[in-house]
Order: sequence, then C-alpha cells, then structure tokens
Amino acid sequence: MSDDRARRGRRTGSAANRVVTLLIGALLLLTAQSTPAASGTGSEPGQGRHTADRGGRTWVGTWSTTPTAVPASDGTVFEDQTVRQTVHTSVGGNRVRVRFSNEFGDRPLVIGEARIARRSGDGSTTRIDPRTDRALTFGGRAATTVPAGAPALSDPVDLAVPAGSDLVISVHLPERTPGSTVHAFAFQHNHAAPGNVTGAADIEPTATFDRWYFLTGVSVSTHRGASAVVAFGDSITDGSDTDVNANHRWPDILARRLRSAHGPHARGVLNQGVSGNRLLHDPNPPAGSDAENYAAYFGQSALRRFDRDVAAQPGAEHVIVLLGVNDLGHPGTTAPASEKVTAQDLIDAHRQIIARAHERGLKAHGGTILPFKGDTLGFHSEENEAARQAVNRWIRTSGEYDGVVDFDRALRDPSDPLRLNSRYDSGDHLHPNDAGAKAMAGAVPLHLLR
Repeated sequence: MSDDRARRGRRTGSAANRVVTLLIGALLLLTAQSTPAASGTGSEPGQGRHTADRGGRTWVGTWSTTPTAVPASDGTVFEDQTVRQTVHTSVGGNRVRVRFSNEFGDRPLVIGEARIARRSGDGSTTRIDPRTDRALTFGGRAATTVPAGAPALSDPVDLAVPAGSDLVISVHLPERTPGSTVHAFAFQHNHAAPGNVTGAADIEPTATFDRWYFLTGVSVSTHRGASAVVAFGDSITDGSDTDVNANHRWPDILARRLRSAHGPHARGVLNQGVSGNRLLHDPNPPAGSDAENYAAYFGQSALRRFDRDVAAQPGAEHVIVLLGVNDLGHPGTTAPASEKVTAQDLIDAHRQIIARAHERGLKAHGGTILPFKGDTLGFHSEENEAARQAVNRWIRTSGEYDGVVDFDRALRDPSDPLRLNSRYDSGDHLHPNDAGAKAMAGAVPLHLLR
C-alpha cells in the first residue's frame, strides 16, 4: 500500500497513526506469534439503565469501547500469549467487573486467565502496582470459553478504582486465537508477551499495538445516584489526531470537567466513537479498492449498534450524538456512490436514535456536525455542505433532542465558518487536534447532564 493510499485510508478511518501502521504494523510486531495471511426497560428520559450492587450501591460504566470486525487482510493471531491492555477510568468505585467480547469471532475465544490491576506509571508502560493485582473470574472459575458471537462479563472483584486512573487488564490466550474482535484505533499503546505473564509486575513485550483486543467495557460499583454519559460518534469522538497515550479525546476531557463539577463518583463518560462510522450504513468497500483492507474497522452503523453500545451501558442516562460526516463523505470513496444520503435521511436517522434513547430511559443530546471545507479527504462539496447546514439547523432548532451541543459553533473559523478554526485543526481540515478536543469538551453545557 503506497503512503498516499494509506493516508487516504487512515483519514477516512480517522486514526492518529496511518492505516499502514495499524494494518501492517501490528502484524509485523506480532511476527513471533502471528500468521500473515443486553437490554433496558422502558422509562422516562433521564432514568437510564441501572443495576444494583450490594450495600445500596450501583454499577456504572467507567470505560468502554466499541468492538468491530477485522478485514480479511488482517492476519493477527495470538497463541500462548498474554495481551496486556490499558484503559483510562472516568468514575471511581470500590469494586470492578470487566466485559470481554468475541462478537466477531468465528470460533470460541478461550481465556486461560485474566487479571486486573492499577497501572504504575504512565504513557505506554506495562508495569502494574502488584498491591492492586486481582484475579478476574467467570462464575468463580479462572478460565472461560466465550462462544463465537458472544460477550462475557467477569465476576465482580473488590478493587479501589480512582477516577481518572489507568487500569491494566492482562489476558492469557493459551490457544491459537485470531484477533477477530477489535477496536482498531485505541490511541493507547498496548502489548503482548509470550506465555502466561498475567500476574507479572512488568512484562517484556514482543508486540506493541494501538488497539484493544476482545475488551469492551469496565464498570465500577459506586454510590447510588451515579450515572454515565455515552459519547456516540465517529473518529472525532474516537480521538483521531489527538496525542497517543495521553487521553486527550474530547470525552476524556469532558469526564475531567464532570469530576471537577460533581466529584469523582458521580458521572462516568463512555466513549463509543468508532473511526469511519456512519449513521445509516455498515462498511461496504467497493470491490478491489484499498478500502477492503480497512473498512471493516469502521464498525456497524450507528443505528445497528445503538442498543449494544449505548442503551446497554451500565448506568447510562445521557447520550451525546455526533455523527453524519462520514455518511456525507464516504459514498464514492470508501463506499459505493449508491449509498449517498440526503439531509432528510440523516435527520430521520437522528430521530430514530432519539426515539430509541427515550425508550430506554436516556436523554439524547444532539451534536452539530463540525465544518470540513477544504478537507484533504475529498468529503467537502457544495451539496454536502448544504446537507450539513440543514442537519445542523434541525439539531439546533427542532427541539427534538433533549439538548444541543454546538460543536460546530465552538470550533469553526469566525472568518470562514465553513472551515475549522486553524487553532483546532489537526491539519486535514476535518479532525480536531488536542486543542480542538478540549474546545469540544468545553462546548458541552454541563447542566444538560444533570
């Protein structure tokens, strides 16, 4: 894959590293062990989905990500390896449980052992604090087999989890295991090492990758009245073009704002952004195109994944929706031109999200689509701009969303409102940089999330 084509793929998939890094780099790093080749009940908006724990406490999501399939060209395989992965918490608690996923696997996922601990250090370090190391069990057993197409939830384990801290989850995969269920754009260095070293204070990795494999959620037991906010979006929410290992995605920064306002045990923020994601369509790369090598990472359409990724999240009471730019930009590039959408198509999709959120007791807040004039991906056109303006006008004025987050107004260039402000532009005129992510988090009116 040429640099030019890889850049095009990376940008449409919206990762901070080039697609060539994620598609090929992870495979090369794994050469020693690789072969190439829920529900809720109907309720009033704002009641959300809560599961009680002992002592009058409640389970709330502190971290999450969306799983996707992998393209046929991704030959990543683990065998008798420990996969050690880091996640960043948003709300604190005194017990924890972890959700794993084999939802896109075509064979059972065998977990030989899994452990969780707080990280010692920052950045990409693999070291854990041994005093906090805990075994994860499944029905009281250390090992479990997750059927193809299914998730698995660990038993609760006592562990003090500070808000805004890093947790390390180590999983031993004893059998030959294709990396079939993944979040491809983690913006966090994770690692694999030979054998079962799940309990080691530090490991010597033979592979490093910016992905999360088979890991989709962490929830904590915290004070009654705590709840979660779900950020439901695409690459801009996923964190594209923000610093790696820094937790500078706009949902991370929103979580810090909420902790400052309400304390460390009140609001979780769950990032359900997927680079390249669309409201209305699953990935459908044109036959023979480069997009066949990466489009699977874009995930199922937002309408298709809503129940799993939003409505089923522990403690979810609010969802902030920022989607639509890929529906406008992908047809004719990474998707067939026949999948072109109109403003009305997007508005109808937003209405479905609102209706389904309300059915599950969530309040839904609409985020306006950011400007992208001059983007390097070829998304912008007069027709797409007119559709963006129409959708944003509807979000702002219809009153159908419970609240409005005007990301467009916060990040646009005052002298040319069809463009991103240069202070917030990562360079492709579509994705915000770290300063832009901070401005996005600052644009969320906290009173909406009460």
